[in-house]
Amino acid sequence: MLYLPVIISIFSLLFAYFLVGEVKKAPSGSGKQVEISFAIKEGATAFLRRQYMTIGVIAVFLFLILFFSLGLTTAFGFLIGAVFSGLAGFVGMMISTSANLKVTEAAKSGLKKALDLSFRGGAVTGFLVVGLGLLAVSLLYLLTKDLKALLALGFGGSLISVFARLGGGIYTKAADVGADLVGKVEKGIPEDDPRNPAVIADLVGDNVGDCAGMAADLFETYVVTIVAAMVLGSLIFPGVIGAVLLPLYLASIAILASIVAVFFVRLGKNENIIFALFKGLLGAGVLSGLGFLPIVFKMAPIFKTSEIRLYLPSLIGLLLAFFIFLITDYFTSKKYSPVKTIALASVSGHAPNIIAGLAVGMKATILPVLLLSFGILVAFWAGGMYGLGIAVVSMLSLTGIIIALDSFGPITDNASGISEMAGLPEENRKITDALDAVGNTTKATTKGYAIASAGLAALVLFSAYTQELSKLGAKVQFFLEDPLVLIGLFIGGITAYYFTALSMTAVNKAATMVVEEVRRQFKEIIGLMEGKAKPDYARCVDIVTKAALKEMILPALLPVIVPILVGFGLGIEALGGVLIGSIIVGMFLALSMTSGGGAWDNAKKYIEEGNLGGKGSFAHQAAVTGDTVGDPCKDTAGPAINPMIKVLNIVALLLVSFLV
Repeated sequence: MLYLPVIISIFSLLFAYFLVGEVKKAPSGSGKQVEISFAIKEGATAFLRRQYMTIGVIAVFLFLILFFSLGLTTAFGFLIGAVFSGLAGFVGMMISTSANLKVTEAAKSGLKKALDLSFRGGAVTGFLVVGLGLLAVSLLYLLTKDLKALLALGFGGSLISVFARLGGGIYTKAADVGADLVGKVEKGIPEDDPRNPAVIADLVGDNVGDCAGMAADLFETYVVTIVAAMVLGSLIFPGVIGAVLLPLYLASIAILASIVAVFFVRLGKNENIIFALFKGLLGAGVLSGLGFLPIVFKMAPIFKTSEIRLYLPSLIGLLLAFFIFLITDYFTSKKYSPVKTIALASVSGHAPNIIAGLAVGMKATILPVLLLSFGILVAFWAGGMYGLGIAVVSMLSLTGIIIALDSFGPITDNASGISEMAGLPEENRKITDALDAVGNTTKATTKGYAIASAGLAALVLFSAYTQELSKLGAKVQFFLEDPLVLIGLFIGGITAYYFTALSMTAVNKAATMVVEEVRRQFKEIIGLMEGKAKPDYARCVDIVTKAALKEMILPALLPVIVPILVGFGLGIEALGGVLIGSIIVGMFLALSMTSGGGAWDNAKKYIEEGNLGGKGSFAHQAAVTGDTVGDPCKDTAGPAINPMIKVLNIVALLLVSFLV
């Protein structure tokens, strides 16, 4: 049993390798579509290489600090977390940029083949992330038995995730906003039109933001959640090895369940794409729930509790994942009233669209928070704080299949763009557009899942912070009557807001440069608008690459600097307040921004399908404005709050021994 997590993590990596073979075997087609796909891959690879070089310098600096302050083992854990997180994002993105071309070609043979290939391409990233995550945690624990090294592992993953989310998010949304504002609004040309100089940068951005960025994001959330539950188990049940190992076993069972569930994703006779994908998620949840039973029943006596009290939190975690998926789908899908409300408001103009989108984003926080509150209550009643830790591990245990659904999005988005740019037949574009529309929904739902799970994971980390203080003899209670706690709460809240403001400003700066460059090319390149001349795609790629790398550094370092300043300046009470303030404010901000942004995006697509005047209408222009406002919300600032919250908590945990 001790080596079970290591064995299953290796099996997950082998399954990812098997899926890579499936993708590689598929035909690539020929001609212009190959040329476009190569340009996307080249741009994405160049950006990630430069991004990782920048992050590498900062990572080496932090490695040395950890080495001299906490020792080699802790520093080594940080390095493993950083390297594995970067590796998961890079390899997943490489497969994504290969699969996009093959899905474009597969669409010539029908929807079924294109769906199978695009989902399996996304599943490579999913099982790579959970395989590397579980391998890193279980192997490091078996070799060192050092929980501080595991925290440093989570810190390494979280740091890479903040940079990946910010860098990729700034890149993708600067290109997207620039391409849309000039192309759609000013020039009236379609999305992904080859005449638009920013279109390649936009397609590259889908991969570095939604594939590499999400992979790094959920890698660190997955790792940090397992580590936090293990640390909590060791503190609440000292000397009980089962309390440390149970999170690893639950994650292992869910990986096996998710692998089986991949084969549930099949298109039915009604050709409902979202239902086909939904079957995979549902199958993974049901099989995981059944698989948890023997593990929980075997280990319950160790905790001196009933089987049902240990099993209930794991079941609650699976149900939370399922219902968060449904709630986010409701607020971001074109089928339901929130998106249609924004689309209808667009008929009245740009401002009504923005107002309606903001309102939808705010409403979208209510149900997830109520659901999480219910989950916290039940899990805590059943198993105390450790029960909540188990619930969060259970929720995150479906990460493999969730990332598969997310990476499906950029693959199909690129396939749709390649079809448009290569001038493929209308039947081909109908299939890739249908897949792309569903991909937008799956990307939005996975962001909702990532934010909800990140908030719960941060709560578990905060509990570990208080338990660690108690273990070191610090009798600390966090009361609102304590001015230091109140000050900490306020600082935590403004940290989330300032981080968000820096992220949004970064996108705005970069997008402005793209807009100016696209306008310049349309003005100066003779025959570009008529399609007789070729735009300078490389120039736009270079602009967003440099801007993203420059602008990501300050916000990414903010969650590292704040806990150090507060901890040494105001003490452990204020630092505890910072952690809670950032969790509460950050969760509301992230949920509002990602759901609102997703709703704005699909309101635009709803109009582009021919509703309310269709493409080129006044309503469409207003919807494009709303979409460009929502872009940095849903793909840059909102998702980047997840790792920001956890970096704050992990840095606080690593500082505890220096503060007491």
